[in-house]
Amino acid sequence: MSGSQFVAAGAPLAPIGAHSMLLLLLQLAALLGLALLLGRLAVRLGWPAVVGELAAGVLLGPSLLGALAPGAAGWLFPQHSEQVHMLDAVAQLGVLLLVGISGSHLDVDLVRHQSGAALRVSLFGLTLPLALGVGLGLLLPASGHTDHAVYAAFLGVAMCVSAIPVIAKTLLDMDLLHRDIGQLTLTAGMMDDAVGWVLLSLVTAMATTGVTGGAVLHAVLALLVVLAAAVPLARWVIPPLFRRAERTGGAGVLSATATVLMLLAAAGTQALGLEPIFGAFVAGVTIAASRSVGPMALAPLRTVVTAVLAPVFLASAGLRMDLTALGRPMVALTAAAALLVAVAGKFGGAFLGARASRLNRWEALALGAGMNARGVVQVVIAMVGLRLGVLDSAGYTVIVLVAVVTSTMAPPVLRAAMARIVQTPAELRRRERQFGQAKEVERL
Repeated sequence: MSGSQFVAAGAPLAPIGAHSMLLLLLQLAALLGLALLLGRLAVRLGWPAVVGELAAGVLLGPSLLGALAPGAAGWLFPQHSEQVHMLDAVAQLGVLLLVGISGSHLDVDLVRHQSGAALRVSLFGLTLPLALGVGLGLLLPASGHTDHAVYAAFLGVAMCVSAIPVIAKTLLDMDLLHRDIGQLTLTAGMMDDAVGWVLLSLVTAMATTGVTGGAVLHAVLALLVVLAAAVPLARWVIPPLFRRAERTGGAGVLSATATVLMLLAAAGTQALGLEPIFGAFVAGVTIAASRSVGPMALAPLRTVVTAVLAPVFLASAGLRMDLTALGRPMVALTAAAALLVAVAGKFGGAFLGARASRLNRWEALALGAGMNARGVVQVVIAMVGLRLGVLDSAGYTVIVLVAVVTSTMAPPVLRAAMARIVQTPAELRRRERQFGQAKEVERL
């Protein structure tokens, strides 16, 4: 069809309006700038950067700017669907690539070597908070516009996740990445992340199609299709693809190729009725399993994602928090109960799993503290719940608040426990081997 025929058939769509583009640019600049400042401040205070980056959105959202200067807040962040969707599109790109990059850092050899102890820690750390979360969800009134069983299942998933980016950054900052406990925490956390995305996809299918045997069967079959497709991709497709990309354009083309794979995988799981985040995570893990690229190969992509896109996502997530809702007794009580269940379930589950693996109490305490950090993963899950209608604004605020509090708890407890664990010669040798690569661990 020629250009003239296209115009004749129908006028072309108008570009983004000048005012809408101005607002989008100002929104991105405000969110990223404040996230950068508060993220650095959080690091100086010994907290994960994710705390400051979330706080940036909270300050610009209804909790502060919206309460003190509603006119300015309404002008900068108008609640028009077109404007909100543009900012959300940028944030969604950031979270998909962040999850994909996290998956690409899975150490397959580490999982294999520590599979027994890590499996026990992960199993206890998943089942106990999942059961407590589902139980809490059944006791509470559903906060969104969905079936009560779906809400309870969603709350269980939100309670059982860990956050590999936060755990890895915390261990790196505290010089614990080479310790046996640090390695075991990372391995168990990787297993938790994988199971968590699978469970989230199941709950997403339940929320969109209803709680029926056919819907659950469809979700399970779709998951099996995705996982089955990952094996041949890791063995026969990705290695030659990355070799060709490296020959033709080096690190830049490698990063672009990885991005395309993550987005295609996200689109595939979306088409299958699963959560697109799960597809991005599987793509990242598949890249890691293919052993096609080393830690430095995707450095350009990792830098852009962790320094720009991820803070924008986290700050935009903070925009949706309304801390004034905690002034309502029921919401405050729900937040306290959710925090208690989250800590008791995850911390207690990981502690019991460590003791079942014959670790001493200080090692078990350190493992529980590390696994308890929810960070960006729980924020992602809360955003999914808000988008699906499983959570309302108050429920979303409660889940994100749990993520922030559990992430800030990890460093002081880890510091106290690890001070009582003697460092072995093997750990010192591992530190020497890792020293040159440690800075490659994710910033978050």
